[in-house]
Amino acid sequence: MIGKISGTLLEKNPPQVLVDCHGVGYEVDVPMSTFYNLGDIGKPISLLTHFVVREDAQLLYGFATAAERHAFRQLIKISGVGPRMALAVLSGMGVTDLINTVASQDTARIVKVPGIGKKTAERLLLELKGKLGDGVATGVSLANDQQGDILQALLALGYSDKDAGAALKAMPQDIGVSDGIKMALKALAK
Repeated sequence: MIGKISGTLLEKNPPQVLVDCHGVGYEVDVPMSTFYNLGDIGKPISLLTHFVVREDAQLLYGFATAAERHAFRQLIKISGVGPRMALAVLSGMGVTDLINTVASQDTARIVKVPGIGKKTAERLLLELKGKLGDGVATGVSLANDQQGDILQALLALGYSDKDAGAALKAMPQDIGVSDGIKMALKALAK
């Protein structure tokens, strides 16, 4: 399994990028949220990845943050949602927006994503409930993607939505991801 790729960005053709990793060029499909945050061609990049092996293809999907990759993996677990549709969802809304949409069960917001109808949107909201971290349900309004990343990290470490939300409320909104995780772990250890 390929979990991360680091190298030089050679090409940008939405939604695909070509990354040179020690002489080997990897074609990586990325959501538009990641695509827009990539540097210029010729610059070093690092992406977390998800590798899909099918009968007719081997595909590599890349993400700027662990929260994006986690959301992608949760989306593709849903019946009828493949990697392309999961990328469309993440391209149409950020992870923080997706978490808040799932928490508020806002079908109209998901239907705005191209390729997703009302029934698929309802199934997504039902099956994702409690799996991404419910920012609104825990009483935390996620102000930015850093807070979403901190929340995802705490949930991945096994903390409940309630505990993770309480720790997130107690920290400044502009804190970085690594500092926020450290601060939250200290608070939760008490």
